[in-house]
Formats: sequence, C-alpha cells, structure tokens
Amino acid sequence: MALVKPSLAKGTRDFSPSEMIKRNYIFDTLKAVFKKYGYNEIQTPSFENLTTLTGKYGDEGDKLIFKILNSGDYLTKAPDGLLQDKNSNKLIPHISEKALRYDLTVPFARYVVMHQNDISLPFKRFQVQPVWRADRPQRGRYREFYQCDVDVVGSESLLNEAEFILIYQEAFEHFGLKDFNIKINNRKILSGIAEIIGKPELIVDMTVAIDKLDKIGLDGVNKELLERGFTETDLNLLKPIILLEGSNEEKLSALKTVLSTSTVGLNGIAEIEEVFDYITKLSGDNVLLTRIVDLDITLARGLNYYTGCIFEVKTNEVAMGSIGGGGRYDDLTGMFGLKGLTGVGVSFGADRIYDVLEELSLFPENKADTTKLLIINFDKQLEAYTLRLLHKLRKENIAAELYAMPVKLKKQMSYADGKGIPYVLLVGEEEVSSGQLSLKDMESGTQVKVSESELIQKLR
Repeated sequence: MALVKPSLAKGTRDFSPSEMIKRNYIFDTLKAVFKKYGYNEIQTPSFENLTTLTGKYGDEGDKLIFKILNSGDYLTKAPDGLLQDKNSNKLIPHISEKALRYDLTVPFARYVVMHQNDISLPFKRFQVQPVWRADRPQRGRYREFYQCDVDVVGSESLLNEAEFILIYQEAFEHFGLKDFNIKINNRKILSGIAEIIGKPELIVDMTVAIDKLDKIGLDGVNKELLERGFTETDLNLLKPIILLEGSNEEKLSALKTVLSTSTVGLNGIAEIEEVFDYITKLSGDNVLLTRIVDLDITLARGLNYYTGCIFEVKTNEVAMGSIGGGGRYDDLTGMFGLKGLTGVGVSFGADRIYDVLEELSLFPENKADTTKLLIINFDKQLEAYTLRLLHKLRKENIAAELYAMPVKLKKQMSYADGKGIPYVLLVGEEEVSSGQLSLKDMESGTQVKVSESELIQKLR
C-alpha cells in the first residue's frame, strides 16, 4: 500500500502549544467580561438534527451547512428515481439526518425550548465552541472556527443592546485595540425603507444585496438589486439612503424625514435612540457614541432571524472582515414551538481576533502556561530524591517536570530551551549531600545555589 502524505482539510488548522496559550488568552478574557455582565456558560453538541438548522439562515446560509451522511449503507433508503436524477438537494433528506452546527444561536434557541422548565427568564448565557461552514477558505475565513457568543432571551429591554456595545468596547480595549468601530442598525429601519419604495415583499433580497456594499461597491449592489426584482426608480430612491453620511444624530434626523410615512421604520429609529440613551447613561458621557459607535444603514446582517437592532464590529488597524456581530431576534424559539420569546445576542470571531492580535503584536508576554522548572536527570540512583522533590513542587502548584531519561546534559538543556522553560534544576550527588541545589536561569544564564524551601519560594 502506498503511503499517503498527511494533509489538513482546507479551511482547518492545527494549533501548537504556543498558539493555544494565545487562543486561551482570548477565550479567558472574553469569558471574564461575559461573567462580569451576569452571563453563565453552557455548551451544546457539535452536530444537530439537520431539520434543526435548515431554514434558519436563508438560502445562502443553508448552502453552507456541512451535512453528515447517515451511518451504514446510507443509499439503500434513497428512492431510485432521485439517485438516477442526481439531484443532491432532493436526495439530502434521504441520506443525511444530521449536520455540523453553522452557528451557536440556533442551537441555543433549541436548548432554551428543550430546557424551558429548568431555566429562569431572562436567561443570560455565553458559549465558546467551534462551528463549521462549507465556505470558500480565504484570509480570515475558515471552514472550522470558534465563535464566542453571548445572548439573553426573555427580555425585551433595549438595555441589553446597550450593554452588548459596552461588552464589545471593554473586550477589545482589553485586547489593546485602539481603532475599531461598532456598527449598529435596525432591521425595522430596513423594513421601513423597503416599505417606502413599495417593495416590502423583497426585504430579504434588499438586505442581502446592500449588506455586500463593502465587498462589491454601489454598482455591484445596484446590479444585484436589479436581478432581484428592483427597478431603476427603486435604485434612485435607495441611493441617498444607502450613502447616508454625517454624525449619528444627523443620520437619525435624515431618516426620520425619509421614513416619516413608515410606522415600522420610525419604530426602528426610536429603538436606536433608546439604545444610544442607555449607552450615554451607562458610560457617563457621549464619547463612546461619537468615537466608536456608528449608525450604518447599509448594515443588514444577512440572517433572516434578526428583527431589531443589529451589530457588526470591524477594526481599522488591520485589513480584516468583521470581528464580531449579532442582533435582536424576536421569535427564533417560535420555530421550535415556543412562541413570543424575544432574544438578543452578539458573537466574537475568535479566529479573526487572533489574526488581528498576532499581526499587531498585541498578545501579552506570558509563559505561565508552560513548565516552570525542568529537573535534570543525571542517573537512576538520584531518581528517589528528584521524584520526591518533583512531588513536593507540584503540591505547591508549581509546574515542574523531571526529564524522563538520564541522557546527555546538552540534550536535556536543549529540551528546556525549545519548550521555553525558564528554570533548570541540576541535582547531582554533591547537591543531594549538601542540600544546596543548582538553579539555572535559562534567560540570563546565571546559576545560583538554593535550598528546597528557597527554590519553592522563588518559583512561587
């Protein structure tokens, strides 16, 4: 049998120990902020029933769901006619009952419905787990990636939306990012725009198109809108709205005039204003609104379940897509039989955040997750002493290890250097008899004599 050269599936990655230290720094930082605002952690399975996921993300989203083939001879139950037609879309329900989760929000909605008798409302949860999308891999876009979601269900208060903006601000400033924008819009405003141009039935088509403004430009958006059933007259009405500029207050004032005949549009404006008022009261001034938060009418978030405020975060320090986003969904749980339960949540794109922090060299110098001390193994006779010492160090919560074999000193020192271990302990017969152990600082190269108690004190 020919040897198969190992390779990774496209859009996936391995993570080394040093990379995991950095990734855990991101996760731990976000978890600490989430907990500060009263959120608790849950986890859900990596795969769900296919029927749980489909129909929740729109046609484009459904195409990106990774389906899992049924166990065994999955083709035996497929109708012969479909096999001959080779129509994969019609064949999928017969050969696939499960799928890898596309995001964490829909599984969360399923969780809430199934556990509705065990949770207290409003229910505030955060979740840090991987998701999968059959997308085309590119810089900052992977097929397997982690999402860090924070959601609350059972609360209509727009205070939640305001606090999510503060959570974004606190987390990203903690990471050291200095120039980022938290974009906000409201799907009711978008519905109002579709209403005043006489195309309320095409709201989804409109939002999908204008959400691509940053990627394909105004001409590309106009072309897609024409293909989706809009007219040149519609485009002339949309253009000044899409290109709306000015401060948040100026944009809101202009929208009030444009949407004066749309009740739903005016409701969306009122919600934005209430969120802004909460932000001002929570932060004590208007700096956050003028410096970081930006009302962006082109922000659409192409997921069908959003119904109110929507968010997206981008950094201006690195050429990267969004590093966070989310919004209000009024009846997502209704798809699973629990009607009238509103929810709102946002997500942090951990993998993109990693790439941003790496490019900007913002990860802290942190070796706390690695072994702190390596005990050199000189010979078998000394193991009785060194193993006892190793046990004593670990009982003091000091990360230590004994090199497993009494090989050449150079090899053991190279091991410590390669692993980034800051201290090496040399314990020979002389050290054991005198009680004075030789401790070497790998960074400075200096070597001192210490007793066991002094060693523990120094390392602690």
